[in-house]
Formats: sequence, structure tokens, C-alpha cells
Amino acid sequence: MKFDIKQEQLIIKPYNHDEPIVIREQKGRFQRVRRVLGWLLMMLFIAIPWLQYNQQQAVLLDIGKQQFRIFGVLFLPQDFMILAWVFMTGAFTLFFITAWLGRVWCGYTCPQTIWMLMFTWVEHRIEGTRNQRLKLAKSQWNANKLVRKVSKHVIWLLISLFTATSFLAYFVPAKTLYTQMFELQWSGLLSFWVFLFTVCTYGNAGFLREKMCTVACPYSRFQSVMFDKNTLLVSYDSERGESRGKRKRRDDPKQQGLGDCVDCNLCVEVCPAGIDIRNGLQYECINCGLCIDACNDTMGKFGYAKDLIKYQSERQQQGKKQKPLTLKLLGYGLLSLALVVIMIVWVFNRTPLELSVLRDRNTLYRVDYLGNVENTYTLNIINKTQSSMTYMVSFNGLQGAKLDAPTEVTVAAGEMLQLPVTIVANSKDVSERATEIEFAVESSQHPEVFITKRSMFYRNR
Repeated sequence: MKFDIKQEQLIIKPYNHDEPIVIREQKGRFQRVRRVLGWLLMMLFIAIPWLQYNQQQAVLLDIGKQQFRIFGVLFLPQDFMILAWVFMTGAFTLFFITAWLGRVWCGYTCPQTIWMLMFTWVEHRIEGTRNQRLKLAKSQWNANKLVRKVSKHVIWLLISLFTATSFLAYFVPAKTLYTQMFELQWSGLLSFWVFLFTVCTYGNAGFLREKMCTVACPYSRFQSVMFDKNTLLVSYDSERGESRGKRKRRDDPKQQGLGDCVDCNLCVEVCPAGIDIRNGLQYECINCGLCIDACNDTMGKFGYAKDLIKYQSERQQQGKKQKPLTLKLLGYGLLSLALVVIMIVWVFNRTPLELSVLRDRNTLYRVDYLGNVENTYTLNIINKTQSSMTYMVSFNGLQGAKLDAPTEVTVAAGEMLQLPVTIVANSKDVSERATEIEFAVESSQHPEVFITKRSMFYRNR
């Protein structure tokens, strides 16, 4: 909802999601912070797939092979429990930041905001300032308007295409992806995904823009649940600013019965969500601080004190002392820290080796002409490292029995070796019809890396 104060009456207007928002470009402290963070995150997003580790792509989420390679660690489907830890850690960290600083994730680091403002930056460079863009939109179609519009959309599409290929480089080896692109050898499936992500980026950042934040994103709807009186939010000092009104720089606002707000409307024009922060807290606000930069510029020109709009909590608005640490904030912080510790411990204690034992489904046991009992198994040995490993295979639990199989095998990085083995035992040495045995696989290079699995050995009565 929007609120307009006119003649001491409160007029309620519904937020109009259909009106196109034309953002004014703004410079200032918070805009510099956003741009630095935006460039840093974009460079990381582009550069990470090109990092190399052991002559391989350091970060590769190979869905086809069901392998997730992150530097020296290889995750297989058996390790997908780590995703639960990652999601829980991300959720509680987001809750912690929201309870502390409000919706700053949306304003400073959300990909939707970063790409939206990047597209706006391109639009500003091609079509001009906010007023020039509004004038161009209302003008008749001519050669100048056509060239500017086409140029803008071509650049938007190129950015979207590069974004799509950069994203897919996390799932397809980057060198292969771009080599096939320049050689026009993309498969139909790969071409589809590039096309889909290009269209999504172009549509989201170029057209939907703030609607993704105010309508589609569920975070804007439940964020208020995490707010409290100590949450830092962008807020307008109504006691100091009202009554708002236009005036000349030399005018004394007190003589005119006016507050410090000169009603320049710049706080609305620079807002990516198109809201008026002077109407109070609204769920559409992404806490980006652009309105603070715009207002501080205006206050500086009029010689007024800055921070008419600033980050402050409800307690600070009421003149009370800010509580730096609340029980809720402490709880979110401790849960986030605990989950990070659990995830790190799990990763470091994870055995880079997987073993499963499958019995022969056709024959429970066999007896050869010498009276020896044979049981056949298949050992599935998975090397969860990024280098070839040699393993020693053994078993115990059955005295006098022999293992009819190679006792040393080599498994390539990230591969699974199916090793058929047979245990042969003299029937006189096996007293029980079913005897528990244990297979062991141990790394030759790293003796601390080993794994055991139990199975059963059967004989005739």
C-alpha cells in the first residue's frame, strides 16, 4: 500500500504494479558499496568455472556423470546429504542477516537486483537520463529512437547470452562449452538450455525487473516475520521532514511552517521498486539505500543536516537506545555457526571411498568337485577423489578361506570399479550354515583411507 499525506488526510492508494518504473541514476556512498559488491560477485560468477585444480576444472557440477567436483573434493549422489546442510545454513544465515539488517540481501547481493541495475546502467548510457528516457518513450518512432532501442536490446541480449553460458559452465566444462559454441557444435539439449537461460535473464532483468522482487519473490512476503524493533531499516524521519514542501534554497523553512523535506521526489525516482519511503515501511522496499544517497545530495545542496532518510531501527526512531544483540539475533547467529561447523566437520570426516557388496543373485553357494564351498560377490568400489587410487582388497571372519580375486586394484578418479570376487572355503572349516564375514578395502597410498562392509557366507547343510 502507498500513503499520501495531503491536507492532514491520509489517502490510501494501492501499489500499482503495472506502471513502468524508470529509475534515475544516483551516485553516493551506498551506491558505491553496491557497485563494488556487484562487480565482485559478477567477476566471481564468471571466473569460478575457469579455475583449475589438478589440471581439471576446479568447480564442475556434472549432472550427466552424477559428480560434483569442488576443488579437491568430489561429491557423488551418496553425498547429497551435504545439500541439506548447505540449504539449512543458507536459510539461517539469511534469517540472521534479515533480523539484523533487514532486506539488505535483496538490495546489495541478490542476482536479480545486480542484473536489473546493470541493465538500467546500459539503458542510461544509450537512452540518456531518466527525463530523456521518459521523453524518448513518449516520442514518435524515428531513426534516432529505433537505433537507440535496437542498440539497447542487442546489448541486453548479449549480456543475457554471456550470463547463460557462464551459468552453464558450472555444469558443462567451460573449455568444451565455448569451443563448441565457436565451432557451432552445440547439441540440441545444450542449445535449449542456453536459449532458456538467455530468455529468462533478458526477461527478468530487462522487463520484469522490480516485479520479481515485489510480486514473484516469496522473501518479500515473509521478511516482516523476522523483523523486530532492533532491525536496521531504511526509514524517513517524519518529525524532522514534515510538513514537506517545495522552497528556494535561501528560504527559511521554519518561517514557512515546513520541515526539511523539500518534496523533490528524488527518493521515489531512484527507488528500484518505485515506492515512496516517506510513506513508512513497505514490503516492496529492498533496503538498498539509494533513497538515502538521493536525499543526502538534496540536503547538502540546501545546507540542511543529512540523514533525513537513513538506516535506523524502530527503537532509534522512538529515541531509545539500540540493542546490539537480541535473543532472536543470537539464536539465528548460533544456529548458523553451528550448521557451518557441522558441515565442515562432515566434509573433513567424509571418507573419500565408497564400497558396496552385492551377492550373486542366481546362486546362494556352489560346491566344487573337491567339496569346497564357493560364494560369489561383486564389490563396487568408488574412488571419490580427483586422482587415480590403488586399493588393497581383503576379507576376514572365515578361517582357512581364500579370496579368489585380485588383492590390489586401481580405480580412476571419480570412477566405480565392479570387482567380481569369490570366497572359497573347505566345508569342514565352516561350522555354521551362515557365517558373517567382512570385506575391507584400503588405500595403498593413504592407509588412513579404508572402508569395511559386512556380508554373509553360506554353505550347504
